[in-house]
Amino acid sequence: MPSNPDPSKRRATLRSVSVRQALTQRIEDGDLQAGSRLPSEPELAAELGVSRATLREALRSLEGEGLLRRMWGSGTFVAESPRVANSLDLNFGVTDAIRAAGMEAGVERGRSWVEPASASEAERLGMEPGHDVLLIERVRTADGKPVVVSRDVLPQRLVEGRDDLVRAMCEGSVYEIFERDLGIVIQHGVASFRPVKADRSVAGLLDVPRGEMLLYLWQVDFGEDGMPVLSSHEYHLAGSFEFSVVRRGPGRRFT
Repeated sequence: MPSNPDPSKRRATLRSVSVRQALTQRIEDGDLQAGSRLPSEPELAAELGVSRATLREALRSLEGEGLLRRMWGSGTFVAESPRVANSLDLNFGVTDAIRAAGMEAGVERGRSWVEPASASEAERLGMEPGHDVLLIERVRTADGKPVVVSRDVLPQRLVEGRDDLVRAMCEGSVYEIFERDLGIVIQHGVASFRPVKADRSVAGLLDVPRGEMLLYLWQVDFGEDGMPVLSSHEYHLAGSFEFSVVRRGPGRRFT
């Protein structure tokens, strides 16, 4: 027979939830401005009438939601913008992820060039090395703030003689142009990710210090015929995105 939950632990959890809600309301109302520093833990705990342990639990929760940033030795600050939730089990681009978070998606510093496919890119795209590929580089913004550097690689033959589409890809969503103008519907994608340090080029585009930790995501997208059509490389500001993955259980295999 299950034991009853500890009443004291339940009360502590409820107090933590109450503190989190109170601080969230202050942020939403503008009482706590983006970038501002919160009072010290002893001051804030006394102001809210809770223990420091309860306050810390609420602060950890708000940090996990992307509303606060806790900097060792400096204090706790209101985040400049909320994190963009991106579910990797759904195949959509950065534009859709930013829009879904209620922010305005933008593109800056778009440029393109053609070069021979490297061996690794040729393998990803199912083509012979040395054949021409088009590279589209863009800085993706959320409410005007740079959050992602994306570099998309596709076979040049797909847009041969369509300079208008190349310009449109530099200024907007590659997925939208694929479907609307090329009749290519992305059926699925295979993605991998790992933490990296920003090199000089990416750091300059994102306006962060060189060596800043980023989340590097690379993905190959496949059309309805099962053929690869796009290889994407994305450098995400770690504090701006929250990634989730659906992990499916073993079902009845072990029964």
